[in-house]
Amino acid sequence: MNGMTIGEMLRACRGEWQGNKETLDKTPASVVTDSRQAGEGSLFLVLRGERTDGHRYIPDVLRKGALAVLCEERGAAGEPRIVVPDTLAAMQQIAAASRKRWDIPFIGVTGSVGKTTAKEMLAAALSGKYSVFKTPGSMNGQIGIPVSLIGLHGDYDAAVIEMGVSLFGEMTRLTNIVQPDMAVFTNIGDAHLEALGDRPGVLRAKSEILQGMKNGAVIFANGDDALLSKADFGRETVLFGFGENCAVRAADVQQNGETVSCRILAEGRDFAVTVPAYGTYMIYSVLSAAAVSLKLGLSDEEIARGLARYETVGRRSRVVKTGFCTLVDDCYNANPTSDCAAIDSLASLPGRRVCILGDMLEMGGNAPELHRSVGEYAVTHGIDLVMTQGELAGRIAEGAGAVGVHFADRAELLEALPGLLRPGDAVLVKASHGAHFEEISEAVKQITGK
Repeated sequence: MNGMTIGEMLRACRGEWQGNKETLDKTPASVVTDSRQAGEGSLFLVLRGERTDGHRYIPDVLRKGALAVLCEERGAAGEPRIVVPDTLAAMQQIAAASRKRWDIPFIGVTGSVGKTTAKEMLAAALSGKYSVFKTPGSMNGQIGIPVSLIGLHGDYDAAVIEMGVSLFGEMTRLTNIVQPDMAVFTNIGDAHLEALGDRPGVLRAKSEILQGMKNGAVIFANGDDALLSKADFGRETVLFGFGENCAVRAADVQQNGETVSCRILAEGRDFAVTVPAYGTYMIYSVLSAAAVSLKLGLSDEEIARGLARYETVGRRSRVVKTGFCTLVDDCYNANPTSDCAAIDSLASLPGRRVCILGDMLEMGGNAPELHRSVGEYAVTHGIDLVMTQGELAGRIAEGAGAVGVHFADRAELLEALPGLLRPGDAVLVKASHGAHFEEISEAVKQITGK
């Protein structure tokens, strides 16, 4: 299917057009919110941020050959601008109109941990039979999802949309745009607690996804999660996990270096899958992908073939053999649930186990205790050394007791690394994205021991 034309977008958001009429029949080559990514034929969505106003970059974008801009300010006569009172609101209106053009299954993926992994795993599984659209990277919020849907064009049989929120009401806006036919709940953990309060609050915020779903929609939920296993979604619900309450279960889970394998048990079916992914906690993403794929009619062989195509995204549990040690680079995000899962998987690797952990952000008033609990978990689950850096991460070191070492600043930690790491170590580097621990991962890669 072709993408939306500028004229169709104009009608969807009821904006004012300033350019030539001929442009209204054209379809953008790309849709961007960053002027640096604009090029010939682009549609530039102009947003006002805390640090800069995108309107100042419109002249530069038009010089690059942009097809049009969506903005809140009028320009010179003839400039190809769709002018609206609120760019973000207009983006959401256009995205909703784009979604309505597609008569294919849309699957929304939400939860506290593992959304991107589950989205990628599901898209991989479905690729065993179908052509699948998936939201790029972590474009899962109030801006990323509209950008993805506005630019959606091509021939697809299914769409997998990652849907992330941190405030009440955000999911309502997203689900009214996406209108998922199916929804996957990965888990409910201690994430975004500053705004959502507690785990029941997290579940309420995620469950807003139901408001945009029709009565015939299907929910897929982690049946091993204390809250999800008991939730009444008011729709057909398929549980996945290890428990006997789950309709789609895993057996014979094995971590073999950088691949994880298991048998999928569901409705009398029993088949093996092997996925190029590190961490036994990945099995939950495998199970969610299998559950949705089975519902959409894929065969055992198609699911296994698709899952074998899975690829890790960004700095999410990426295993790097440096020649000196084995690095697990997991710097994208962190909360107690994901930290403990990563610690469990690290314990499966040979060698001395070392964790380099940083702040877990947006943990609310209970943040010190939650950080300390991660340290306590590490010391009781086979970790030999816990290094921390960050204002809150010091509590992790406290919880780790004798094996915990805290560094007051980044430079001190980086200087100490070569002396603290040993050849053959298995090293986990993990923190919230805002802690910028990728600098530490890169430093670990440079250690040679010579």
